[in-house]
Amino acid sequence: MRSHCSLDSETYNVGSGQALLERVAGIILRYNMFAPGQRAGVAVSGGADSVALLHLLRELAPRWNLRLEVLHLNHGLRGAESDGDAAFVGRLAAMFGLPLHLEKADVASRAEALGDNLEQCARATRHEFYRRFLASGDLQCVALGHTRDDQAETVLFRILRGAGNTGLCGILPVTREGLVRPLLGVTRAEIRQYLQERGLEWREDSSNKDLSLARNRLRHDLLPLLKREWNPDITSALAQLAELSADEELHWESEAERFAAEYFRLPAPAIVLPVRALRPLSRAATRRMLRCAVAHVKGDLRGVGFAHIEELAALAASEEGHGRIQIPGVDAMRSFEWLRLAPQAEPFCRGRNFSFEVTPPAEVSIPGTGRSVVLQLVDLPQSGGESPAPAAGGPYNESSGDLDGDRVAGAFTLRNWRPGDRYRPANSDEHRKIKMLFQEARIPLWERASWPVLAQGGRILWARRFGPAADVAASPTCRRRLRVSEIEESREE
Repeated sequence: MRSHCSLDSETYNVGSGQALLERVAGIILRYNMFAPGQRAGVAVSGGADSVALLHLLRELAPRWNLRLEVLHLNHGLRGAESDGDAAFVGRLAAMFGLPLHLEKADVASRAEALGDNLEQCARATRHEFYRRFLASGDLQCVALGHTRDDQAETVLFRILRGAGNTGLCGILPVTREGLVRPLLGVTRAEIRQYLQERGLEWREDSSNKDLSLARNRLRHDLLPLLKREWNPDITSALAQLAELSADEELHWESEAERFAAEYFRLPAPAIVLPVRALRPLSRAATRRMLRCAVAHVKGDLRGVGFAHIEELAALAASEEGHGRIQIPGVDAMRSFEWLRLAPQAEPFCRGRNFSFEVTPPAEVSIPGTGRSVVLQLVDLPQSGGESPAPAAGGPYNESSGDLDGDRVAGAFTLRNWRPGDRYRPANSDEHRKIKMLFQEARIPLWERASWPVLAQGGRILWARRFGPAADVAASPTCRRRLRVSEIEESREE
């Protein structure tokens, strides 16, 4: 521990500290980190950066009428030293009269159980701690004490690991979940100068000197070497790279959202998109749109690297029109002019082998499709007149047609297509295998599994899109009709 004064002393000097305060205020304004009257958590580990953050935000709080609360998670990794950090933060919160949320976690046991390393597990545990307060609405945001040096280290670490543009964004000033970083434009040296000028106390984490940790080797060995021999201002260069990459990422996010709104079909939890939409795009844009699709399906891009996106791009560009690959968390299938992405645990044939006995009038939900088949009996007046319109909303109704109600009656079987199914459609001179009709109509493989057909006594009378069988199709003079159509099922909000 490095101590500069007792906790009950408060001295605020004007000068460089005031300039730093205004710089932090400028960062807050630039990224719109706080809204007036918010309850804001301040994550305080006891280290220099988080202690300075608390002092600075306490001075700035009146400008936004912020109600500050202190958060501290004791990882339990350094025994008495960790307990001392927690006690220190508790005294600091009490001195300022701020609410304190203190928890202790057994990160070591959790990391062992998950097979994770301690650094990653500690970070994940902290973020879960913060997210609980944000999700509950108890806090509207949580401020973290990451500095410009942390940004530079993060970017360099990701470069060494082969990150793309998204990774080069480094630490974001504001996240969608509500984390904010007011010190991201301030260096670690400036933070310590600020604390020393005021005689303010903080705690030193002994693990920061442990060179067995990659982050510490980068901080204490590699970055100083690069500063000496390559670029004395490498911290600023890396932080600037992060800012440029973040701006580029915002642009691509808006482009991807526009593309998704236009082309993604969302029979949740899968996504289907036409490969024709990717053909005019540049290689860079294609990668971005595919990354967007993967993120929609998977929920994130963890574990998905450059090679995986290249595999997807090759599948979409393939002239053969069929193929299937798996990347982390996603099952991708190409069929004709369509690309389908779905969670790996979500089989595309989940609606196969349904069968329902139905007597019209009836409406039957087709498993796993979000659609229903509607059977309607329609009696037309002897004097003629217009036939009532089919049920609206289905994508195949224009090709459905009516069956002659005098030739078909009683109960029917509504089931999915099975291999070997054949019948003679009304527009055909011969019996056809439905599988061949699929090929001619370029129906994607995943659509076929739940493709509805209507049968009676083992004979197919109607199939989606291909219409009624020739011998039972309604003629213009038919007065009693069985109408088969599809509708989209309503979804509750």
